[in-house]
Amino acid sequence: MNAHETDVRFSVLGPVRAWRGTEELALGSPQQRAVLAALLLRRSRPVALDELVDAVWGGDPPPAAVSVLRTYVSRLRKVLEPGRASAAPPRTVVSVGDSYLAQVPEESLDLAVFERHAAEARRLRTAGEVSAAAKLLHSALDLWRGSALAGLPGPLAESERGRLDEVRLTTLETRLDIDIELGRHDEVIAELTALVAQHPLREHLSRLLMLALYRSGRQAEALTAYRTARNAVVGELGIEPSARLQDLHERILAGDPALARDPSGQREPDATSGVPESVPAQLPPGLATFTGRTVELDRLRALLPEDDGQFTTVVISAIGGMAGVGKTALAVRWAHELADRFPGGQLYINLRGFGPTGSAVQPEDAVRTFLDALGVPAMRIPSGLDAKVALYRSLLAGRRVLVLLDNARDTDQVRPLLPGSLGSLVIVTSRNQLLGLVAAEGAHPLTLDQLTSAEAHALLAGRLGADRPAAEPEATAEIITRCAHLPLALAIVAAHAATHPRFPLGSLAESLRESHGSLDAFAGGDDLSTDVRAVFSWSYRALSAPAARLFRLLGLHSGPDISAPAAAALAGLTPREIRGPLAELTSACLVTERAPGRYTLHDLLQVYAAERVDAEETPQERDQAVGRLLTWYLHAADAAYAQITPHRERIPLPPLPPAFSVPGFTTHDQALDWCETERANLVTGVHQAAAIGRADIAWRLPATLWGFFYLRSHLHDWADTTRVGLAAARAAHDLPGEARALADTAAALRSSGRYEEAIGHLRRAMAAYRELGDATGRSLAVSNLGDVYLQSGRLRKAVEYIRRGLVLDEINGSAWGKGIALSNLGDAYQRLGRYDDAVGCLDEALTVLRANGNRWVVGVTLDILGTVHHRLHRYDEAVGYYHQALETHRAVANRWGEGHTLSNLGDVHRAAGEHAAARASWRQALAVFETFDHPDADGVRERLARPENGRAGTETPADASA
Repeated sequence: MNAHETDVRFSVLGPVRAWRGTEELALGSPQQRAVLAALLLRRSRPVALDELVDAVWGGDPPPAAVSVLRTYVSRLRKVLEPGRASAAPPRTVVSVGDSYLAQVPEESLDLAVFERHAAEARRLRTAGEVSAAAKLLHSALDLWRGSALAGLPGPLAESERGRLDEVRLTTLETRLDIDIELGRHDEVIAELTALVAQHPLREHLSRLLMLALYRSGRQAEALTAYRTARNAVVGELGIEPSARLQDLHERILAGDPALARDPSGQREPDATSGVPESVPAQLPPGLATFTGRTVELDRLRALLPEDDGQFTTVVISAIGGMAGVGKTALAVRWAHELADRFPGGQLYINLRGFGPTGSAVQPEDAVRTFLDALGVPAMRIPSGLDAKVALYRSLLAGRRVLVLLDNARDTDQVRPLLPGSLGSLVIVTSRNQLLGLVAAEGAHPLTLDQLTSAEAHALLAGRLGADRPAAEPEATAEIITRCAHLPLALAIVAAHAATHPRFPLGSLAESLRESHGSLDAFAGGDDLSTDVRAVFSWSYRALSAPAARLFRLLGLHSGPDISAPAAAALAGLTPREIRGPLAELTSACLVTERAPGRYTLHDLLQVYAAERVDAEETPQERDQAVGRLLTWYLHAADAAYAQITPHRERIPLPPLPPAFSVPGFTTHDQALDWCETERANLVTGVHQAAAIGRADIAWRLPATLWGFFYLRSHLHDWADTTRVGLAAARAAHDLPGEARALADTAAALRSSGRYEEAIGHLRRAMAAYRELGDATGRSLAVSNLGDVYLQSGRLRKAVEYIRRGLVLDEINGSAWGKGIALSNLGDAYQRLGRYDDAVGCLDEALTVLRANGNRWVVGVTLDILGTVHHRLHRYDEAVGYYHQALETHRAVANRWGEGHTLSNLGDVHRAAGEHAAARASWRQALAVFETFDHPDADGVRERLARPENGRAGTETPADASA
């Protein structure tokens, strides 16, 4: 890590701020700070773009939210890494696919330091080192500078602010508790008095104040503090204070000598617990090699108060997640950490909600098991579930117990096992989300995700020793990737490696590579609980028939995620019919709803789904399902196309089944944003269409996406999909498709600067259209050929072909093509220095383009007019045209055009001697180009570095295929 990174410090415990050394950095607008905060809070884990949109704007994002976010990230990178070379990858805010993550050392983030100090203080206190714990907690709390994330907008800041402020208050209570324990009761009374006034319903604060006052010889004031607390609770909630607070009140009234500070430093005894003669201690052994899950453990720890006795209800934690993600290991680890805080005992049962037998433990049998553990003689155990539950809860009344319910099937299986008394903790693990438990019993849900790369590496090192992974870092990284960061898969591979200590890890990685697309490499031998395929099957077999069918059909989907309407098309269901199966799969943690209405499968579950669909669906059924999905994508893209280029002729499509529903786009920005969200699915869809022989979709889908690809500068995807479509059309001997794909491929090549290849494709397209007798297509190819000659600098040849295309457009009555041809012809004239001819063509082009609603090329034409006036030294007129062009570009979200025009605007300002305005425009242009890594950014950087060399540029002319 470079020095400039390590000396940046970040603060979120108060306003979000950053410093390099002693210099505070300007982090930009509140929304930009909210983006940084979201990345910092995730702590070196990727945050998807849609998650960032939700974090900053919630359910009401601006029309171009993703573009705005990319701009924020670009600006943050400049502030945080000002010395980074333009070609060097960012190191602080890093791109990971369509996500970002912040790579920040723990010591550079105040929240991480706070959490580390608080955790270490808990350990020290448990070990009896109370003074050291107090010192750490004081230093941890000194890091706070007000309310967390102060001043930040957005749902994430609001929810995290509340959570972090609660963590702070809980930590503060612990520190005050320890201070009193150490005999500092006089010192904390003023602080406690202020805190009680701020939080009158927080009984633990009132209890600490009462105890501090009593130990300071102020018994009357301690009793007054109780009356104040009681009045607040009764007045606000209509209930009496907790038994614990009442008990302290009684003991103060009686002058109980046990309340005096114990000179040994021991904590106040708990007078409310009744420990039975036989205490169950049923927790299974913890995993010796348990690693990672630091964030999750901290979240779980935050559920409980630091004071052992301050439980005002039964605390229920529901740990969920997909099969093999490590739910039981985490639950057992946390339970062992807490065991000594529950003198009433620890109860454990595997409810077998998911297992090889498919036979879950019945609630009545589970209660009977617990009654046995609590020492109830068999003859005293009543019959019937209700009677057993009543006896179970009576036995636990007044006792603090920890109950671990592992592998639960559903909420109904769990409810009878919940204690009725205060002060107990129930930990539940399940592959289902247990929403009923969250809604009705107030359970705190925690859904586990895959391990981070660092955690996965630590797991392997813990099982194999640190030397083997360190000796083969590349093989270790590949193993982690092919195990998809799933703990069970990693444990199986580690077991194979441990049994063959002399085998290099590279051989294991090669074995995984060779079996990719299969779960064979993750078989666990005789123990089915360590066989990934078997473990997945237990969840799969528990599904209803519609949900199971949808799950296996999802194995056919080749993209990174899928929307609910697309899933409906895949399954041949209506949008209403798909809701139930999707909800069931989400609840079973077999799919993840990564954003509202968007679903994804873990990599290994995707492999398992593909295995099931191959085994249970015929080839015809599989092809029909994929065909339905790709047809839906094609029609949805066509609906977006109608908004992006509303007056252009659309491509005839295969029919859409009547039950299907495609998005109803109402705005240009909405259509572009949908294309951006679905881009990866659309690109892989083209490849999948070609693979299954659906050439009709393979060339039509890129043809409907050309406007999106151009406006958002996705040049690689554009070239890739058009080439695939062209190959598919040729293989199917589809000459109309081949002609269109040739023209589309040429357009993509032209935009990438590969002019000779584009010319060759366009000449073949002209021949194909001539053979087909398609005059409109031939006109398009001729005009585009002129455009490519224009771009390559062969201006006279450009004029020749553009004029030929213009004649053909007039013959064919294509006003759309005519407007574009006139714009390109005007550009050719201005490059030749024929300014009067250029202005005449461009003015006529604007008239035709506006009449046909072609706002995109209107913006391009206005930019060219600005360049003409620049070259004629009419700087004011040039600036006026450039500003009109900018307004039009922004109205159609043409970021590429916006960047070019801003660059040209900077050039004309420089020519007019307005150097500050020039640099301001160039900076704006650079910010636009950097949002999508456009190659023209380098030219703008050069202008900014050496403004004396800036020259007037020209807007990229319109592709005639527009």
